[in-house]
Amino acid sequence: ELVSCVGWTTADELYSCSDDHQIMKWNPVTSETTRVVKLPDDVYPIDMHWFPRGVGGKKQSQAESFVLTSSDGKFHLISKLGRVEKSVEAHCGAVLAGRWNYEGTALVTVGEDGQVKIWSKSGMLRSTLAQQGTPVYSVSWAPDSDKVLYTSGKQLVIKPLQPNAKVLQWKAHDGLILKTDWNSVNDLILSAGEDCKYKVWDSFGRALYSSQPHEYPLTSIAWALDGELFAVGSFNTLRLCDKTGWSYALEKPNTGSIFTISWSIDGTQLAGACGNGHVIFAHVVEQHWEWKNFEITLIKRRTMKVHNVINDAVDLLEFRDRVIKASLSYGYLVVSTSLQCYVFSTKNWNTPLIFDLKEGTVSLILQAERHFLLVDGGGLYLYSYEGRLISSPKYPGMRTDILNAQTVSLSNDTLAVKDKADEKVIFIFEALSGKPLGDGKPLTHKTEIVEIALDQKGLTNERKIAFIDKNRDLFITSVKRFGKEQKIVKIGTMVQSLAWNDTSNILCGIQDSRFTVWYYPNTVYVDKDLLPKTLYEKDASEFSKNPQIVSFVGNQITIRRADGSLVHLHISPYPAILHDYVSTSRWEDGVRLCRFVKDQTLWACLAAMAVANKDMTTAEIAYAAIGEIDKVQYINSIKDLPSKESRMAHMLLFSGNTQEAETLLLQSGLVYQAIQVNINLYNWERALDLAVKHRTHVDTVLAYRQKFLEDFGKKETNQRFLQYAEGLEVDWNKIKAKIEMEIAKERERAAASPAVRT
Repeated sequence: ELVSCVGWTTADELYSCSDDHQIMKWNPVTSETTRVVKLPDDVYPIDMHWFPRGVGGKKQSQAESFVLTSSDGKFHLISKLGRVEKSVEAHCGAVLAGRWNYEGTALVTVGEDGQVKIWSKSGMLRSTLAQQGTPVYSVSWAPDSDKVLYTSGKQLVIKPLQPNAKVLQWKAHDGLILKTDWNSVNDLILSAGEDCKYKVWDSFGRALYSSQPHEYPLTSIAWALDGELFAVGSFNTLRLCDKTGWSYALEKPNTGSIFTISWSIDGTQLAGACGNGHVIFAHVVEQHWEWKNFEITLIKRRTMKVHNVINDAVDLLEFRDRVIKASLSYGYLVVSTSLQCYVFSTKNWNTPLIFDLKEGTVSLILQAERHFLLVDGGGLYLYSYEGRLISSPKYPGMRTDILNAQTVSLSNDTLAVKDKADEKVIFIFEALSGKPLGDGKPLTHKTEIVEIALDQKGLTNERKIAFIDKNRDLFITSVKRFGKEQKIVKIGTMVQSLAWNDTSNILCGIQDSRFTVWYYPNTVYVDKDLLPKTLYEKDASEFSKNPQIVSFVGNQITIRRADGSLVHLHISPYPAILHDYVSTSRWEDGVRLCRFVKDQTLWACLAAMAVANKDMTTAEIAYAAIGEIDKVQYINSIKDLPSKESRMAHMLLFSGNTQEAETLLLQSGLVYQAIQVNINLYNWERALDLAVKHRTHVDTVLAYRQKFLEDFGKKETNQRFLQYAEGLEVDWNKIKAKIEMEIAKERERAAASPAVRT
């Protein structure tokens, strides 16, 4: 008889239920099959779902019980040994689907009677969430278990558990929708229907992908747990797809219709329940990793092939257990199997470093130049390439099972993780200690964050993080925060995808219909007007809709188009060379390079870099080259200032940091200069406050204020200024003499400390 449903307990054990009333247990490794129990003859199973593992902090190695829905309107709670713990009358007509939420605290069932019901863990009815006139064929929980997605004919409906909350409903297919799935890691929704198409949606109901029509209705669809792949089943058809929708592989097994697909916990294999009484097992092979001149392919479950394209050398890497995850970057290949982690150097494939894993199933590997991060169900673990555990950062409400490459980022000294409980928050850790960075406060944005990325090079205290929020705006901010609030600056809009370069702090992204490279994103903190001049832009229409940046290595960017094809782009190598010169303070080489290349963009980058590093001579040359004469004049005036403190303060002013400039001058005892800065900026109130507080130059402030008002033909209306101006005669000669005295005093101070001066 047909097999209606399948479900994995561990990575190597599968249960299946069939219309012949039997529940079977399979072990694909040993090829053993045993009968667990025979159900009563009136019970025809339709759907099964194992109770989630690892609930309440206790990590169970395997699931212990499952819910089975059947055609007689009941659902049954059955233990692993096959004992029916409880049978509950749930719907009129068949119960078409049942799903535990992620925490295992609630069960949702849907039926032919058009009802969606929520039950407690023990099988008590909590609420009827929805009622409609047509059968509900499929149901899924939202990642936070606070909403339920279910089918309604050709429509998809997302209904929050909260009463009176807004319900989202949209027409998704031209035929009945038979199956849905909602992934907890990438928050994307799948649907498959009788119109022979499968579709990918985001959680707002926006269509991201729609397939071509197949020959037969699609009867099953399911996400792999890590959200990178999904599988689609139809009559004699099994298809493997990328999360963006395009197809990796199509198989035509002799199965009849595949009614359910279930992925194993480690995402390496799947099982299908077939209409002809078979259970089909499929393993994902031929995953592909590329870095510089190396191509690595998983050719069998335990074997990798390494191909060096320069000399055509081929190496085979054999593993004891099956490969679950791998990552290739920065000259190392990191491979996790079901029990161990292997670290290969690309210089020597024969002697990997091997260490045992604590938890087992690794869901994500991220690499930086000096170390790598393993993410599994139990936590985050940072290892050196010598296999030493460096740190294991923790944060409140940590859920590691839902992290992916968009929500975690690693650099040589910093680890950033997007919070799940509050999507506006990014936790930032010091990599070596695993402790929160700086004052321990996380980074908070005003709207939900979608994707984060840390830059890879440069000094720790200049580490920057770029992130895209829900509105697809791109922001950049500094990671180091010591009490003082660092500005979060917007540098792009409608950004689909972003990546930092691996060897210099250059950022690339796809925004709207343009491919953009920010050669020196730090410009926004130095001279905001200069930012547009430091960009490289190119029309992105050739990448079609929704392209994703795969990697940015050296001066090559790899982009994956919506149809799965890869496009390689090359950008100018000169900005990276300039970054290298500046990081080693070789300013003359930098100027020489710009003169050789004769490119305005490069000059603009050099100008910003020079100001950021307080090298005024280079800044003057670079600004002159791009025709910013006003800035050249200002830099010249800074050079003529008598003391180092004044020069520093005016450099800060140049970058727009007025508050810091004023603080620096006051700390150095240059009160008059601080007042003068505020006068020049027309911050009259602040200038008067300083003058009154330090009991000096009140007349200077009033004189300049009076002159300012006379120039514009205005009368004084500010009460404070009127109060201090009473009975005060403005004598410009006196004021000029006072100012000259202040400047002379500053010169004397500068001359008295020659060490500082040099």
